[in-house]
Amino acid sequence: MKVSEVMTRDVQTVGPNEPVQRAASFMLGADAGSIPVTDGGRLIGMITDRDIAVRGIAKGYGPETPVRDLMTDDLVIVRVDDDVEDAATKMGEAQVRRLPVIDQEDRLCGIVSLGDLSRETDQDCASEALEGVSQPGGEHRQ
Repeated sequence: MKVSEVMTRDVQTVGPNEPVQRAASFMLGADAGSIPVTDGGRLIGMITDRDIAVRGIAKGYGPETPVRDLMTDDLVIVRVDDDVEDAATKMGEAQVRRLPVIDQEDRLCGIVSLGDLSRETDQDCASEALEGVSQPGGEHRQ
């Protein structure tokens, strides 16, 4: 099964020059912990609630700080034509619960989450991702 068959397509994004307060507001409204950062449709980063709280607030940044200053730009991604098993492996290895999905031009097409895998695939696929995500972690990525 391909990632394109299980991913969430309707994804809210923010631009790199928007204030982190706007990103946080989107996350609150969507009950989400992260939001992709795009520039001209191309995925350039992700910003998480943890980025805002730990990188931002802990270091004294305010709500008007541009998203670019706090976003994660070292991303783990999948492509629309990747297999869901590959997505599960990447999630487990990177210890993340969601991955941005891009096309051949690096344009954001959607997000695939651990929830998507558990709802739409066999249990082995979701279990593999969950096992990796649940391990004691290292450095925060996305």
